[in-house]
Amino acid sequence: MLAESQIKLIINECLYQTSRSGGKGGQNVNKLETKVEISFNVRQSKALIASQINTILIESKCLINNEILKFVSSKYRTQLSNKEDVQNKLINYLQKLLKPKVKRLKTKPTLASKLNNQKNKKAKSDKKSLRKKII
Repeated sequence: MLAESQIKLIINECLYQTSRSGGKGGQNVNKLETKVEISFNVRQSKALIASQINTILIESKCLINNEILKFVSSKYRTQLSNKEDVQNKLINYLQKLLKPKVKRLKTKPTLASKLNNQKNKKAKSDKKSLRKKII
């Protein structure tokens, strides 16, 4: 997981690019740059430690040139709202990747489930034996 100080550093390391976005807004869409694109270079990040960088590089499926994460937002009508949205997308994605994986513990079937399985098998067997022709 990422600490609060790491999140601030990551946001400071990001590059932002704005452009005109489509969608709702009428003439507003044609004259204002509300779409925001965020780029985060994972390899050159000073906010992440080496193990976190390796995890992101291995686990991530949306890396560009094996080092840059890009996210885009044009959901809202203001540039500031889209900037906050794209920052949240990046942080949530990184936290999801860096969340420790919990190993599944193997369990044995309980006595009740074994008995239930036997009962179901017996019922199915009886049903099928009734279908047989008697010669």
